[in-house]
Amino acid sequence: MDLTTSEGARMLKSSATPQDASSTKAELSPQASLSLPEEPLFVIEPSNSWVAINLRDLWGYRELLYFLMWRDVKVRYKQTALGITWVVMQPLLTTLIFTVFLGMLVRVPSDGLPYPLMAYAGLLPWTFFSGSVSTSSNSLVSSANLITKVYFPRMIIPAAAVGARLVDLGIAFVILAGMMLYYRVSLTLNFFMLPVLVVLVTLLALGFGMLTSALNVKYRDVGMILPVLIQLWMYVSPILYPLSLIPEQWRGLYSINPMVGIVDGFRSILLGRPFNWTALGFSTIITIILLIYSAYMFRRVEKGFADVI
Repeated sequence: MDLTTSEGARMLKSSATPQDASSTKAELSPQASLSLPEEPLFVIEPSNSWVAINLRDLWGYRELLYFLMWRDVKVRYKQTALGITWVVMQPLLTTLIFTVFLGMLVRVPSDGLPYPLMAYAGLLPWTFFSGSVSTSSNSLVSSANLITKVYFPRMIIPAAAVGARLVDLGIAFVILAGMMLYYRVSLTLNFFMLPVLVVLVTLLALGFGMLTSALNVKYRDVGMILPVLIQLWMYVSPILYPLSLIPEQWRGLYSINPMVGIVDGFRSILLGRPFNWTALGFSTIITIILLIYSAYMFRRVEKGFADVI
């Protein structure tokens, strides 16, 4: 009985062909069921529409936008001794230093206002803008793990970096309110223009942030040179000095800088000064053009972010 069984097993083994053995091994191998297709099943790419921003797509991922904004706020002040106090430390210390050197020693004019109040009112939108651009320009590179794993509108990442800075701007306004009480400067009807100026500086930061973040993915030199450009941009904007210091014949050319109208507009809102509508108009037009171009360019290159980053 045992001899017959062993002899039959040897006959079956000898009758099996090498092709049968390889096919049986392939059926049993777990890698066979996990093999990838030669062609991708789906290709994610921007649409050919002329519309630069897909608002419906962005609205569908609004919860992700909120989550990324809240993550940026928490990460920035995690394990810090002073926590959110750093929000007001930077403009306050900068105001103190320039008050001593420019306000007291150099005697820079301040249009009849206390120099610390004039300087802080200019540093308030500038600190928000420069911080937003610096953070958003590196947002795509720092989120490489997220970009290469799941799909979502990539525009959300720089938008979240800018939106997180709005929290800092709101807290810094509290210090400005205290300074206005100290110097006995009351609000006027110009204050109702504040939401318009906040939206304008936010859109300018978003447009510039989208442009630099997209370029920074391919050209990392952008991240190196951007801090220098921001520092130079600060000195060619009326932040530490009033717009009236610029000669009248040069103010039209000077107002091409979009931060001129925004900074001077913030001072007009908070300190009751007349609006410079020409500079504010230049700022609005340049902001809209920059935002449209940045969004259009961003959607054209976002397809290759996961491959390049």
